[in-house]
Amino acid sequence: MATQNSNDVRKIVETKKENPFGLSKYLNLPDLQFFNWCNQQYRVNRGVYNTMDQWFYEYGIVNVHSRRIQILAFLDFVKNEMLEEQPKFIRFGHGGLSKRLNEFMNDYGQSNVIPLKKPSK
Repeated sequence: MATQNSNDVRKIVETKKENPFGLSKYLNLPDLQFFNWCNQQYRVNRGVYNTMDQWFYEYGIVNVHSRRIQILAFLDFVKNEMLEEQPKFIRFGHGGLSKRLNEFMNDYGQSNVIPLKKPSK
């Protein structure tokens, strides 16, 4: 997946509740502390966290703060069904994480996502 031009990317997730993820005090933590917080809240392991971070980066979300908002929104998107099924960590199975990330972007693309805008010429 090629990285899109960072100038093309705007805020991706806007929730109807004034984007509570954007106001999170955890977004500015150092990487390890942010991961540890995600692990405690969503039971995500380091490999899944790194894969999500890389996927959003390759999608074109270059800004770390914006990627973390997407990670939290995605984890919130999958948490209810995933945590009921897996007692220790969220698991997606082979190819399942990419599939769910695409579903997340498609679902939010129809209701809560601001479309990517191309630069004016």
